[in-house]
Amino acid sequence: MGRTNTTYRDLLQAMESRWSKYRRALRHADEPVFDRLFEYARAHADASGVQNHQFVEIPALISMLIEQQKQIEDLEDRLDHVEDELNDRG
Repeated sequence: MGRTNTTYRDLLQAMESRWSKYRRALRHADEPVFDRLFEYARAHADASGVQNHQFVEIPALISMLIEQQKQIEDLEDRLDHVEDELNDRG
């Protein structure tokens, strides 16, 4: 029988478990933010698994950054829209 390679999703789950004490030490309001970062990482698990990186943390962090960048760009677009509407009124 051959060995089964650990999937990226399994590695990510193990990483999240390793950070559980850190999470518990966070302020209560920060815990959902921490959880959301791992949701972002799971959202890109397919791409991260293809990367087959030596360290699970690197693709997880890149995935988190991608999601945060998408949110920044969305907020910038929304702000531009609001500014345009205000300029049209004036």
